[in-house]
Amino acid sequence: MSKYFLLLLTATTIFFTSCDKDDDTTPSVEAPATYAFTRNNESTVSFSGQTTRIQMATELINGMKDFSIEKSQLLEMYRNETEAGEDANPFSDADLNVSTKSVRSKVAASKEYFSDNVTDGTAIKELFETWINAQVDEVFPNESTLAEAGVAGQIADGSSTRYVNSKGLEYNQLVNKSLIGGLMLDQILNNYLSTTVLDEATNIEDNDADVLAEGKPYTTMEHKWDEAYGYAYGTAADLADPNKTIGADDSFLNKYIGRVEGDADFAGIAAEIFDAFKLGRAAIEAKDYDLRDEQVVILRKALSKVIAVRAVYYLAQGKSALEASPANYGTAFHDLSEGYGFVYSLQFTHNPDTGKPYFSKAEVDAFIADMLGDGANGLWDVQPSTLDAIATTIAAAFDFTVAQAAE
Repeated sequence: MSKYFLLLLTATTIFFTSCDKDDDTTPSVEAPATYAFTRNNESTVSFSGQTTRIQMATELINGMKDFSIEKSQLLEMYRNETEAGEDANPFSDADLNVSTKSVRSKVAASKEYFSDNVTDGTAIKELFETWINAQVDEVFPNESTLAEAGVAGQIADGSSTRYVNSKGLEYNQLVNKSLIGGLMLDQILNNYLSTTVLDEATNIEDNDADVLAEGKPYTTMEHKWDEAYGYAYGTAADLADPNKTIGADDSFLNKYIGRVEGDADFAGIAAEIFDAFKLGRAAIEAKDYDLRDEQVVILRKALSKVIAVRAVYYLAQGKSALEASPANYGTAFHDLSEGYGFVYSLQFTHNPDTGKPYFSKAEVDAFIADMLGDGANGLWDVQPSTLDAIATTIAAAFDFTVAQAAE
């Protein structure tokens, strides 16, 4: 047998052995039907802390509409830091009162955006307290006063009554919609789905070896992914298959995934988000971190888009109400207060192409200044052209039009 033939035979054998080895070791990740994962017949899914914070935020928003509530109780719903005394039990749910969790601690607290930016993080946390204080100090005393330019009070919105400050803003809507970005979105996109958190310390090695968190049925990496999932679906009727009731399970991110899904121009986005959460979790079990990271990109784009679509929607709706003859200020102010919160939430989005928000804090602050800057009385003076310009700028950063979002 010639040396040439022996070399050829050896090379061929190595080639096929190599291919066979690759085929044997490459994990095959099948997308699960639901978000249900087990180890040794025990569920490995856990996100109770996220459920708790959604429930706390819900009681806070409801409390901001209760004219008999004390300011200290509202602030304690946000902070949950008093160990004893009058406001040690601010929640109607006893389980929340004994919890060590809080809303405030996780607002503007992601590792990617705020670990090196404590100044902005603290200012954002305190802004929510400013809005809570103002609801009690400015709006509550004027419960029976008819609102007008420069005067806080009540204003009709069809069959509903809205309560606004002197510039036409509903503080409860500012807190509600801004928490979607400042709490839910920031924690999902910029904290739990970031490699800074998922791959922290020995997380990869531990996940590869199925080393579980102490006393738990899951690895740390699995748990971090679950915590991201919990901020979207933590109060769903069916935690493993939440899209059956998407939009009906809370007043935060879940609700508006459902609202965007309900627009024919964006139909399918709820499935896209849920599928990425499921497949990413399955990829972690399979130790396929490239596939996991592909799902992170999908989630960052899709969830950021939800915020942008609703920001544009409410700006457009507010514009239409102002252009009605006569102008429907109550409807406009309600829509624009919601729009304000979604615009504010844009600074917590995450563009995977840049690693930064689709709109920076400075750009968001400029949008807000424009909304309130057409006259001394804020929304009472805002011009439809101003709202249209902001909406157009936001839509242009994504792959949709103002007309699509406005429907």
